[in-house]
Amino acid sequence: MDVGMMMVFTSYGHENCPDNQVWDEELRLAALAADLGFDCLWSAEHHFNDYSFVPDNIHLMTHLAAKHPDIDVGTAAVILPWHDPLRVAENAAVLDMLSGGRLRLGMGRGLARREFEAFRLSMDESRGRFDEAAPMIVKALTTGYIEGDGKYYKQPRTEIRPKPQHAFEGRIYAVASSEDSVVSAAKLGAHIVMFADRPWEMRAPVIEKGRELHREIHGTEPPTIMLTEFCVCGTDLAQTEEEARQYQGKFVESNFYHYEFLGEHFATVKGYDSYQQKAAIAKETGMGGAVDGFMKAASWGTPDKILRGLEDRRAAIGDFELNVAFRFGGTPYEVSERGLKLFAKEVLPVLKSWGPVEAATAAE
Repeated sequence: MDVGMMMVFTSYGHENCPDNQVWDEELRLAALAADLGFDCLWSAEHHFNDYSFVPDNIHLMTHLAAKHPDIDVGTAAVILPWHDPLRVAENAAVLDMLSGGRLRLGMGRGLARREFEAFRLSMDESRGRFDEAAPMIVKALTTGYIEGDGKYYKQPRTEIRPKPQHAFEGRIYAVASSEDSVVSAAKLGAHIVMFADRPWEMRAPVIEKGRELHREIHGTEPPTIMLTEFCVCGTDLAQTEEEARQYQGKFVESNFYHYEFLGEHFATVKGYDSYQQKAAIAKETGMGGAVDGFMKAASWGTPDKILRGLEDRRAAIGDFELNVAFRFGGTPYEVSERGLKLFAKEVLPVLKSWGPVEAATAAE
């Protein structure tokens, strides 16, 4: 199994935590992950708020690729409606060249109204912009030329320089929680990226739909999905449960605040039907119910408990890649470092020994 570490860069839930301390702590964890055998360092793109602040994750990953030459770097994700696709393709080509082909390019369409408003953009356009920009970028990184004649991007045929130096096949990712995003990811031939926020059995039908669509469109087996989650790992089960309820709970709170899940706007914004459903569930169950659901989806506890949970998840949805965050929701640095080191020592080697589900079943 491929296992990466997710960097959130958040101060939500921390008291008196300046921005430079947030970045220092995440970069310290990145250095540990690079040394302890993780496959990739990942980061999202977010702006303006305590929830997360990485305004340019390609910029960040260029720094990390130079600092840690033996680990891949990934964007989960670059939010395409906020960028010119030509610039995304150019910057990705530069980073991939400098890193020797270690970039995993993840793309998304965005979800936070406050971020769209700051960029003077409408969320109603996010699906259209993503569906135009993403294929342009993938094609540019394949052919060395970018062009487009859609509603949003009138791009004359232009050569990308420096030319892309490595094939991007198998290194394109797309965030896809809603059904229409799963369709978009399947058309791209991308790894679907999902975040832990509800029991995985609820996600199984849409995950399988994405796999079936990929087979129909491309005639090949789909790439593994990547599941991004938020982990509290320790040796004391009762203590880690208490920590998980506190820190995963605070992350859920930050998620609700940043994305305004208790608001009404998802009912009127085009292309966000699945988030309207999530908002309806949130209103019905309250924060306590949302935290309970999150804790059922995410990993917490002793290494043995975490491994059993991941085995159950694989039985429910099949093979996946894993992307694990250890610092979120006010988690103290020492707790994040403890969890990362213990996970790397006792969970990571077991996950890396796992073969495909089909092979494991056949061997039995």
